[in-house]
Amino acid sequence: MQTTALGAALILLLVAANASAQQSSSMPSGVKTENTSAGPVLADIKGMTLYTFDRDTTADKSACNGQCAQNWPPLMASGDAKPTGDWTVMTRDDGSKQWAHKGKPLYTWSKDAKPGDTTGEGVNNVWHVAKP
Repeated sequence: MQTTALGAALILLLVAANASAQQSSSMPSGVKTENTSAGPVLADIKGMTLYTFDRDTTADKSACNGQCAQNWPPLMASGDAKPTGDWTVMTRDDGSKQWAHKGKPLYTWSKDAKPGDTTGEGVNNVWHVAKP
């Protein structure tokens, strides 16, 4: 009986590890999930929370430029970045590349001080943490 329970636990552990690896592989390099007070959120490689902007109404098109982009820095993608799963690479108005998740461009918030901060949630009722 004890051997059966140990075997079942090992199988569950392997299934969970495989699911985690599949989730990681479907995310672009430089993006991860972070546990926060708002629950699990998408974060950049430094663990800084990523946000979506309600005024981004056209898929893969950012409405946050100029001063907005200084306060809400875009999650930049390298020039050779490739779409993967729900992740796309969009071109910003200035020609630079930005990651989008499910068509929504992603940003960090300049006022988040440390990994896991979610102080941008609800700002002006248009900014929201990006959920995995």
